[in-house]
Amino acid sequence: MNAPMTPGLAGADCRTNATSPSLPVLRERGQREVFCGLTGIVWLHRKIQDAFFLVVGSRTCAHLIQSAAGVMIFAEPRFGTAIIDERDLAGLADANDELDRVVGQLLERRPNIRTLFLVGSCPSEVIKLDLSRAAQRLSARWGPRTRVFSYSGSGIETTFTQGEDACLAAWIPELPVTGQGVGGAATRLLVVGSLPDIVEEQFLRLFAAMGLDDVAFFPPRNSMNLPSVGPNTRFLLAQPFLAETARLLEARGARRIAAPFPFGAEGTSAWLAAAAEAFGVDPDLCTRVCAPARARAERALAAIRPELEGRRIFFFPDSQLEIPLARFLARELGMVLTEVGTPYLHRQHLAEELAWLPDAVQLSEGGDVERQLDRCRQARPDLVVCGLGLANPLEDAGITTKWSIELVFSPVHGFEQAADLAELFARPLRRRQRLVLPGTTAVSTPSAAAIAGQPA
Repeated sequence: MNAPMTPGLAGADCRTNATSPSLPVLRERGQREVFCGLTGIVWLHRKIQDAFFLVVGSRTCAHLIQSAAGVMIFAEPRFGTAIIDERDLAGLADANDELDRVVGQLLERRPNIRTLFLVGSCPSEVIKLDLSRAAQRLSARWGPRTRVFSYSGSGIETTFTQGEDACLAAWIPELPVTGQGVGGAATRLLVVGSLPDIVEEQFLRLFAAMGLDDVAFFPPRNSMNLPSVGPNTRFLLAQPFLAETARLLEARGARRIAAPFPFGAEGTSAWLAAAAEAFGVDPDLCTRVCAPARARAERALAAIRPELEGRRIFFFPDSQLEIPLARFLARELGMVLTEVGTPYLHRQHLAEELAWLPDAVQLSEGGDVERQLDRCRQARPDLVVCGLGLANPLEDAGITTKWSIELVFSPVHGFEQAADLAELFARPLRRRQRLVLPGTTAVSTPSAAAIAGQPA
């Protein structure tokens, strides 16, 4: 292995609600077009300010993270790659010895690293490198100064947002344990899922105004300040792709607060109201606290709605954000949902979102990219949300696209970011409008002839 000395290289009717039986969803198990879980490092390394993410993988893994993060060569990011080379693959070098050497070089060079994540990749899994055992060995060597954990970011079985789920799940056994609150009452609110610092601060102010002062976020900004979790903990999911993390928190005795996700004015209000109800806050107080920010968000969305209202949108399965985003676009901006695909549909976590979706939308779960492309061409949407691998061929076919990964990289949660979220969908349509040649007539959808027979 080479040391990471170079930065960054180193059909469905969805008229379901929370109480009615589940209705059919089109489930597909075919070829997928998604990034791997390594991509989650891009936002996790920014969030956890004293942690380092060491990918154990190939040069391809290194270039993926470098490209996704956009880090300049002279920067000093908190991630790198221990490159598995030919000597490792041929068995000419002991991969564990090589990994120990690379970690030693890294921690001697960067003594401020308090938490080190060993991130598995497709190559490390292929050669059966046991990173969990390596993490235990390295923790014994470098602790207590540096704690070492491991999780898999391999793209063999995961989509790109599941990298965060795997990272947080690996951390949960280290969370301090709390006892039962006085009288069995919940005493702590835990918000689960990476959020930009500015969004955290906005939510903290709103919670404080409602009288909720014992609020923690997971992951924390500082890895040494891990929140305690136990039977007196109630948690809110800020991201819909944290199924394993939620399961492990519940195994520790914490209880999930059922709520829509905080996208848009409506979703954010309902998310905050669910927390208020769980902690016995007066509903009128919650409404008064939220009212000014909600009014600002609604005014900002009203300015963008004319650009999106009536436009048809198609979601390819990619990030697991698709259903909450579709709800936001349909209810608050008047967009028409032709199909909403998601890699995995967790009905319990998304029950409130499913109840708010329009009656006529088709939901699909899983992937079969050729069939999805056929349905997309037939639907002739104004806008398609998809991964980078599909965007170029669809644009070539005259279909306007939005990169789904940008929706994870950008601050989009909460009242103050509601208009920014809407703008992410309006910009591609504006770009398409500007690209229309002078003297021609702009069209909102490509003609059937324009996309017939185009390669996928």
